[in-house]
Amino acid sequence: MTNLFAGNWAIDPAHSRVGFVVRHAGISKVRGIFEQFDAQLNVAENISDSTVEATVQIASINTENEARDGHLKSADFFDAENHPVLTFKSTAFEIDGEDITVAGDLTIRGETRPVTLTGEFGGVAVDAFGATRTGASVSTTISRKDFGITWNAAVETGGVMVSDKVVIDLDLEFTAPEA
Repeated sequence: MTNLFAGNWAIDPAHSRVGFVVRHAGISKVRGIFEQFDAQLNVAENISDSTVEATVQIASINTENEARDGHLKSADFFDAENHPVLTFKSTAFEIDGEDITVAGDLTIRGETRPVTLTGEFGGVAVDAFGATRTGASVSTTISRKDFGITWNAAVETGGVMVSDKVVIDLDLEFTAPEA
């Protein structure tokens, strides 16, 4: 971690992924991604003072099903017309070896709730072109109802069409500021 130097590191969207998983009809899982996002990692001299801020464009949702994507953008779910952006702003940052924990405030549909992302810190590397990079894979589980996303339908066998719990999975790579 000694190579994780202070400065503003920019997200590399070509090597990053913002995804989610939700249970459907109680029997399977649907996965999706957001194709447009931005993030900045501000590494501080004291690593615990570091911060992350991110924005995600709701209209960029992709579950590989156009009709479902349209429904998710509607007022039943994300209400992309009135709430086009999901945001995250960290409040705590910790790296311990390969473990990373980032706590912060997640805002969806105008509702802000605290979340904690945990996962694996990938370290720091210099690529074949001389760029210094860092990365992490983190996740958290949220209740969509906490963010005002309550649409659902009953299924014949009992239960509901869409689970309340949503897993958010992030694979993030950042490039160091130029010297």
